[in-house]
Amino acid sequence: MQYRRLTEQEVDRVWEIERREIVQHVYVMVNDRLQLREQFYDTRGWPEGEEKEYGPILRACFARGGLFLGAFEGDELAAVSVMDSRPVTDYPKLHQLAFLHVSHGWRGQGLASELYARTRAEAQAMGIAGFYISATSTQRTVEFYLSRGAELSLPPDRELYEKEPDDIHLAHWFY
Repeated sequence: MQYRRLTEQEVDRVWEIERREIVQHVYVMVNDRLQLREQFYDTRGWPEGEEKEYGPILRACFARGGLFLGAFEGDELAAVSVMDSRPVTDYPKLHQLAFLHVSHGWRGQGLASELYARTRAEAQAMGIAGFYISATSTQRTVEFYLSRGAELSLPPDRELYEKEPDDIHLAHWFY
């Protein structure tokens, strides 16, 4: 597996990530606490319109110096992480980990952990104090971030919460 920064021409390749997943449990916030609930759905790919809506946001993030790291097996993009170069509005010492996805066929092989660690190392080298993470509410996703030291962001960043009110908003301070 080769880990490297994506080039500007490769930014739109993030949509090649096969997002398929069967979800059985999600977290919700109740009185500022996480509560696990049963909820079954089969994610078959990116939600309709996601690429059209978020493609320009990702390209703008890259243009302003965002960090795009990919895990490649040959020419295949197996996983990708994106950290925005802008500080988060209500938490100016944090930068948003805007994207961390592993293609379905590559899950369970440590790619997310490796990309998270590499992104963190680069963030720390830049003097960034931590990540702000607006995580999808699936049990697997939330528990991944919690197991790496992220905690609930209370209160959540107002701007990011407005965009993603159903997400679980987390902060991972590096020190």
